[in-house]
Amino acid sequence: MNSPIMIACAHGTSNTQGAAEVNALRAAIAALRPGLDVREAYVDVQQPDLVDVVAGLPEGEPAVVVPLLLSVGYHVKVDIARAVKSRPGSAAAAPLGPDPRLAELLDQRLREAGTTDNDVVVLAAAGSSNPNAAVSVEELLGQLQALRSNRIVAAYGASAKPSVPDAVAMLREELAGGAGAGESAGAVDVGGRVVIASYLLAPGFFHDQLAKAGADVVTEPLLPSATLAEIALDRYDAAVAMMHEGPSEAAPAAGPAAPREDVPQAPADAQQGGIFKAVRRFVTKYFPR
Repeated sequence: MNSPIMIACAHGTSNTQGAAEVNALRAAIAALRPGLDVREAYVDVQQPDLVDVVAGLPEGEPAVVVPLLLSVGYHVKVDIARAVKSRPGSAAAAPLGPDPRLAELLDQRLREAGTTDNDVVVLAAAGSSNPNAAVSVEELLGQLQALRSNRIVAAYGASAKPSVPDAVAMLREELAGGAGAGESAGAVDVGGRVVIASYLLAPGFFHDQLAKAGADVVTEPLLPSATLAEIALDRYDAAVAMMHEGPSEAAPAAGPAAPREDVPQAPADAQQGGIFKAVRRFVTKYFPR
């Protein structure tokens, strides 16, 4: 029996470099698993849209949607879950994070950026209104703290608190011996820098915002890295195993329609037809990722 088709589903971006790096990730997945049918799909901004890709699958062919996303959020719990529910024989894998290998990759990016023990670090994630996303980031934070002696705090680009600029300001005040300094500062030496660890897959809207947050250094995103391809295949294999155990456990249930609170509220392009997609076009035009 052939392996289920993998639909490697990314968020989508209007950033040319970011789009190229996500495509390279799909190619790396295919290279690690010769013979696996790896297909492209997006939940926002780019085409082909996930719903269309699922609808166009060959009759009777099983498929697994692997979210090329770092945590649970609206796109995983609603967009991907609905697409999977619409087609019997398909399943959704878990997102890429959290995972200790991602913490190791972040540690590598911090070392590449010249981060020293005296520096303080903001772990910057995209953010989501789904509380499980913050739990995932906090888990990843703990994994990174186990690798480094720096004071590290998590912060978010949207929909969750603290925001990245607020976290940068707080840590800078600590370094200066301000109100937040002292025992809670984790004995940070005065004179260190504020470093943002970009917990994002690739360049795009959210990564661009990190440069404006007031830090001294911003690390590069996680891609390119073979680690992401390995994790994606592990998520795929786990979902395939769940499919064999029973369809009820293979995919998260699609929730009721909910406000798009985990993306900047004003909408994205590349989708056509319907009120919801018209709203999306507004977002991409005025808030490109």
